[in-house]
Amino acid sequence: PYYVDLNQNLFLQASLHSSDPNLVVFVDTCVASPDPSNFRTLTYELIRNGCVKDPTYSSYYSPYSYVSRFAFNAFSFFNRYPSVYLQCELVVCRYNDYSSRCYQGCVSRFKRNTGS
Repeated sequence: PYYVDLNQNLFLQASLHSSDPNLVVFVDTCVASPDPSNFRTLTYELIRNGCVKDPTYSSYYSPYSYVSRFAFNAFSFFNRYPSVYLQCELVVCRYNDYSSRCYQGCVSRFKRNTGS
C-alpha cells in the first residue's frame, strides 16, 4: 500500500523491462475502484482509450520510450472506503511504428445508431 492524503499529487511510473530497446509503452486505460477484485461496479475512470477522463490527470515527459509517467490527485470513494485500487492497461508497440496504438493517442469509439 501507498498512503497519501486526499488531493495530494500521486505520481506513477510504468516501466517495460525488455532486452529489445525499440519498444514504446503507452498508458491506454486506468480505472480506480474501492474493491481490488471488482473494476466494473463502483469505478472511476482516470483515462480510457487514451482519453483523459479526470481533470487532475497529467502525463509527464520521460527520456525513455519504455517508461510512461503520469500523475493525478488522490481521492476517495464517498469517504466510505479506506482504500482505492488502480488497474491500468498498457500497450507495448514498436518504436516509430506510427500506425500502432501507441501513436494514436485518444481514440473515441462511437456507437452506431441501429435504428431504421
